[in-house]
Amino acid sequence: MSEFELYCMAQSGNAYRAALMLNLIGADWTPVWVDFFNGATRTAEYRTEVNEMGEVPVLMHGTKKLSQSGVILTYLARRSGKFAPQGDDEELESLRWIVFDNQKVNGFLGPYRFLKNFAKPAGDPAVMTFLKGRIDGNLAIVDKRLSTRDFLLGSRPTIADVSLAGYLYYPAEEFGFAIGKDHPAIGAWMDRMKTLPGWQHPYELMPGHPLGARG
Repeated sequence: MSEFELYCMAQSGNAYRAALMLNLIGADWTPVWVDFFNGATRTAEYRTEVNEMGEVPVLMHGTKKLSQSGVILTYLARRSGKFAPQGDDEELESLRWIVFDNQKVNGFLGPYRFLKNFAKPAGDPAVMTFLKGRIDGNLAIVDKRLSTRDFLLGSRPTIADVSLAGYLYYPAEEFGFAIGKDHPAIGAWMDRMKTLPGWQHPYELMPGHPLGARG
C-alpha cells in the first residue's frame, strides 16, 4: 500500500497541484479517481467520508486527511523539506503568491476552462468575455514578475510555483489561447518547470482522461 493516496481527477488543475508536488518530491503515492462529472463529489458518502466541501484534491496520509491544494502543498513541503520557502519572509511571500494564484490566476482560468469545455450549456459569452479580461490582466502581473527571475520567489522553485502550475499545462485548445505564447516569461517558466525531475502533464499524472474513460 502506498504511503499517500490522492483523491483526484485528470481535469482538475487544483488536484494537479497536489499530484505534481507528490511526484516532484518522489513520494510513494497512488491516485484515487473521483468521478466528478457523474456526481461523485455530491454524494452523501463522499461528503461524509472524504471531504465535506465536496471537492478534490484530498490527500490521505495515515490518519491525516487534508483538502485544499495550498494546505496539501504546505504539508508536503514541510514533511519532505523540498520546495519549501525558507524563513519567515519567504513563507509570507510564498503565501502571497499562492493566494493571488488561487484567487486571480488559476481562480479565473479554472472556471473559464470549465465553462468553455464541460458546462452544459456553455458559458454565457458576456461571462466568458469578463473572465478572459481578468485572466489577461492577472497573467500579465505574473508574466512581469517572471521576466526578472527564474521562479516566483527567485532562483529556485517553491510551492508557490507548484501552485501556479495548476491549469497552465492543459491544452491551448481547451482555452482558445496559448498562455505561454501570449505571455513569454510565463512560457519560459513553464519550460523550466518541465525540466524538474518528476514533472508530468496532468493528463498523464492523474486518472480520468479522456473524459468518459474510467480512472
